[in-house]
Amino acid sequence: MVYCKLSQVDFSNVIGITERGKQREYRKARGAQQRYPLQPEEPTSGTPSSQRSPPAVPPPARGAHQRYPLQPEEPTSGTPSSQRSPPAVPPPARGAHQRYPLQPEEPTSDTQSGQSIHNHDSLKDRPVPLSKHQLEILACSRMQAQERGLVYLVTGGCGFLGQHLLQVLLEKEDSVTEIRLFDKHINSSLHDTDRVKVVLIQGDITDYSSVLEASRGADLVIHTASLVDVWHKVPETVIQAVNVQGTLNVINACVENGIQYLVYTSSMEVVGPNVKGDSFIRGNEDTVYNVCHAMPYPRSKAKAERLVLEANGSKVNGGACLYTCSLRPTGIYGEQHQLMREFYQMGVKTGGWIIRGVPRETEHGRVYAGNVAWMHLLAARSLRERPERLGGEVYFCYDDSPYKSYEDFNMQFLSGFNFRQIRVPLAVLWFVACMNDLVRRALKPVYNYTPLLNRYTLAVASTSFTVASDKAHRHFEYSPLYDWDQCKARTQRWVDTFPLEDRKDC
Repeated sequence: MVYCKLSQVDFSNVIGITERGKQREYRKARGAQQRYPLQPEEPTSGTPSSQRSPPAVPPPARGAHQRYPLQPEEPTSGTPSSQRSPPAVPPPARGAHQRYPLQPEEPTSDTQSGQSIHNHDSLKDRPVPLSKHQLEILACSRMQAQERGLVYLVTGGCGFLGQHLLQVLLEKEDSVTEIRLFDKHINSSLHDTDRVKVVLIQGDITDYSSVLEASRGADLVIHTASLVDVWHKVPETVIQAVNVQGTLNVINACVENGIQYLVYTSSMEVVGPNVKGDSFIRGNEDTVYNVCHAMPYPRSKAKAERLVLEANGSKVNGGACLYTCSLRPTGIYGEQHQLMREFYQMGVKTGGWIIRGVPRETEHGRVYAGNVAWMHLLAARSLRERPERLGGEVYFCYDDSPYKSYEDFNMQFLSGFNFRQIRVPLAVLWFVACMNDLVRRALKPVYNYTPLLNRYTLAVASTSFTVASDKAHRHFEYSPLYDWDQCKARTQRWVDTFPLEDRKDC
């Protein structure tokens, strides 16, 4: 048992929640006509009122971007104070309902696509202060972690993103001494290093007992495990079980095992593109968009993300709080990317022909897997160090990869195979996509017909959707670990390993 000395903890930055409560009572007693609301510049610093400057000329103690996480007259939760959680638990204002302007189950079709709301200095973009008790628990856990080293659990750790995440953690995160890779399918080629112990744990994310045992003793969980399917290959019940129930299992395991930090790998598809063709150009987390989920996968990711964000501030065993955040990568590419391989194989099967029809002006933001892993590392580190800043937040994940259509982006890696390209009108592609959906439904009782082209995949491919990662840069100083030249070179080296016999067929 490790005990920490609370006398060593610096509480000078704790905001006086009790002082604010006294101010509210004082104003209520004076009546509405005699109220003196806090001026926008006055931080509620927890300093005795006798030592603070008069309200009209307050000292700029915490900087403009950090002031007033809780305004006395305007609680950020949007609910009466009698219904809000105690101060020890971060209020639900930082949950999904405040940041996700349109709930996926109830899309508002009259919203204008691409309408930006630049609200970076709003209340939700400022850190919620921790109580004295929370700071004490946080200080103890940090001292314990420093003595024994950190243990990270990565669900889906042997998958595409999980392998990139392992590599980045091994190279860039010195505080971690053990990384547990929890996956249904184990990759035995992943092994320890001289400094970090790598533990392979085979298990099913839908089995709570497996998740609970794998997470026992972990300090932080990065939940990347997910089932991606936009081709109707997998029943919706299975997608929901993995993506939604699996996420709930991870949250409950964190609570039961006293784990304080959870980073969730979400997706840009919790927002869009939608099947209506509404573009999203250089959007951020506050950009209003007509969210309309037409497939089980984005619908399940949106539900799972809400579960994660709503769990922020929950009590875990031991009396501490659970802090969560969610990352939304755009279309990920890089070594071991299965869709890149399938795009290549499709060209081989057609005798070297690539059929194209997506409008040339279509833009998508693609992101290299190594940079997605890097953002996870930075988010995990900052969530431990500044949970009041990142807790309950979402972040788009993008790097400096060029904006191109999916077709153009993939072809820049496959150009060496001399595929011949044929362009057809977009209307022809829509006709083929609709026919594919009809045939799939007709054959469903006897055969699972799942072509890559359907109405949903065509709508996504032909709708421009690009994002900005400015919020991640502001909150935890994210910038890409690999520049575009490095991303392209690393991916190209892997593409060049595709089977030689297949190339001859082209």
